[in-house]
Amino acid sequence: MEDKLIGREALKQNFVAKEYLTTYVSVGCGGPPTCGTIYAPALEKLHKTFSRGDIRGDTLIDIGSGPTIYQHVSACEYFQEIITSDFLEQNQEEIKKWLKKDPEAYDWSLILKYVCELEGNREKWMEKEEKLRRTIKRVLPCDATLPNPFDPVVLPPADCLLSTFALEVACKDHSIYRSVVKNLGALVKPGGHLIFAATLGVSYWMVGPSKFDCMALTPEVVEGAVKDAGFEILSCESLGFTFPPGICDAYDALFLVARKPK
Repeated sequence: MEDKLIGREALKQNFVAKEYLTTYVSVGCGGPPTCGTIYAPALEKLHKTFSRGDIRGDTLIDIGSGPTIYQHVSACEYFQEIITSDFLEQNQEEIKKWLKKDPEAYDWSLILKYVCELEGNREKWMEKEEKLRRTIKRVLPCDATLPNPFDPVVLPPADCLLSTFALEVACKDHSIYRSVVKNLGALVKPGGHLIFAATLGVSYWMVGPSKFDCMALTPEVVEGAVKDAGFEILSCESLGFTFPPGICDAYDALFLVARKPK
């Protein structure tokens, strides 16, 4: 296997959004056959988290959305506005294609049907799809390592900040990770929530033929950074899945929910 590609310029030059979607989202997870994605455990946690009804409001900001919208399917029922963001232009463009119903956009129907099944009515997936399109109001460039990730755009504090499987790629080491989490925490209103999903112990991840570097996280590092950012951790649970051999060496993933004191 080739040497790892290190750094953000390597991501810009070698990351192919369609190959990522084929590699990660379309891979079966050994779970429900109606799911069709390795991210089923994350979908289930997101559904349970939002369906309780206490995490809701006007705005949800997603940091490092990638080329994906699976993480927003449950959330769109509880927020008036979802703002997606990513460092890579090719990921921003992939989401915009889906929003515009471009024929070349990724087909999210299996994911939508699965979440609707969790909600009790699989047949309403097309209604869900249109509601999600209406709720995603902005697709922004983002650099999570900057004090203002959206510079020069300044966003008001949000009711919820979400980031799934992104910060371990954006940060070179644990010191930068702690600083990034603190900065992101400032984007949340007092009383608002922070939701993280993160892979654990990763040293590399594959997209097509490209092998990318990654920072290895542990639950202790994630929890410590969130507490240092001034949040109360409400839950931190294992997602209980690993990736197929050869595409990522994570030993597990975690799902964390935290609240910012009023």
